[in-house]
Amino acid sequence: MNLIHFFPSAWTAFAIYWVVSAGWVKRTKESEPRSERFGHVSLTVLAFALVFWPGFRTGALGWQLLPPSRITYITGAALLVAGLAFAVWARVHLGQNWSGTVTLKEGHQLIRTGPYALVRHPIYTGIIIGLAGTAVAQGQFRGAIAVALMVGVFRLKSRREELLMIKEFGDEYARYQKEVGALVPFLPSRKGRQTVS
Repeated sequence: MNLIHFFPSAWTAFAIYWVVSAGWVKRTKESEPRSERFGHVSLTVLAFALVFWPGFRTGALGWQLLPPSRITYITGAALLVAGLAFAVWARVHLGQNWSGTVTLKEGHQLIRTGPYALVRHPIYTGIIIGLAGTAVAQGQFRGAIAVALMVGVFRLKSRREELLMIKEFGDEYARYQKEVGALVPFLPSRKGRQTVS
């Protein structure tokens, strides 16, 4: 099956929404150093390049793990749509507290409703699901590497964010960590509980 139209178009629409909506957020109170931001942005770009750049289709990266078929394409497309919809829902629900970087906003609120009642970082969860869908439709080894890379990036980034949340919200955030999983629903973080003890 061909990824030329649907998958890049969906990701492009998602990126445009993300950039446009970034104009309606609260002012930054505290943010991560630029060196840390550069690190996770670079790895995110690499993950998407692995999936979309033709240069990565050769050698071991191009090994076909799933056979190209209508089933893998439709499954991948469904995961992509579900993941991006979940991320957009989380972005809209977060409102002006959102930031693309590890940031604490002025008047920052701890949101625990909507998708944030299911996972603490639903935007990351949604993007991972969307990228996994793209990788399933593609079926190649490079897609699996891209998803693994994205999971690693978001785990590190979420831990940095949670240090700021603990600093700002203390025991309230500690309770949230105990009750709600970081990236996977119904899987509270043991590390999160240790961080605040």
